[in-house]
Amino acid sequence: MIYLHQFRPNFNVPNFSPFCLKVETWLRMAELDFEVRYEDDPNKGPLGKFPAIDDDGVIVPDSSMIIEHLQKKYNVDLDATLSKEEKAISHAFQRMMEERLYWAVVYNRWIDSNWPMVKKGVFGKLPPIVRDILPPLVQRKIRRDLQGQGLGRHDQETLYKFACSDIDALAEYMGDKAYFMGANMTTIDAVIYGFLCGIVRAGFDSPMNDRLKKHQNLLNLEAKIGQQYFPKYY
Repeated sequence: MIYLHQFRPNFNVPNFSPFCLKVETWLRMAELDFEVRYEDDPNKGPLGKFPAIDDDGVIVPDSSMIIEHLQKKYNVDLDATLSKEEKAISHAFQRMMEERLYWAVVYNRWIDSNWPMVKKGVFGKLPPIVRDILPPLVQRKIRRDLQGQGLGRHDQETLYKFACSDIDALAEYMGDKAYFMGANMTTIDAVIYGFLCGIVRAGFDSPMNDRLKKHQNLLNLEAKIGQQYFPKYY
């Protein structure tokens, strides 16, 4: 049995983490049997974060490593219809989202004006003392992470400009295709859904959300995948 360890649903989306949502969406697309084990403390994850899976006793961290493991073990390849060139394009877009767009999302939630809502939603049910002490510590760590990654060294306008250009690139490449790479769902659709769902539906104001409203093809893709795999949220 595959056990998916991930954060609890929050903010009216299936998962607040784009990486957790990516893996759960992929598992549903691949039609593999799995159970979710909800976690609250990321330090319990094998790399100090989630998602992670326990696959018959084999612990696998990191969303990309999880999918690679599952593909090999269960002989599932959602990208079988793609050419080598298309796979390279898909890989590049995934890295764009996970290595740059992600950090703009982090900044928007944990540093910018949405921080009070995130603090209440993530820490609000903790005991009073912990609820007071933990949030500023976490926020301070995230500031350091943003500085270390590099995006946090830019001013806010530039940071959001980068993120919006990433969204424009996604919309431009997708065009009028049924799914991001063509007529069939592929791995990158799980990645895109993991990001777009949180941006569009979590209730946060952001330049990324405003930009997405200009790209109906991306909004349609998010809604189509969500309605199919997470209908109770739609």
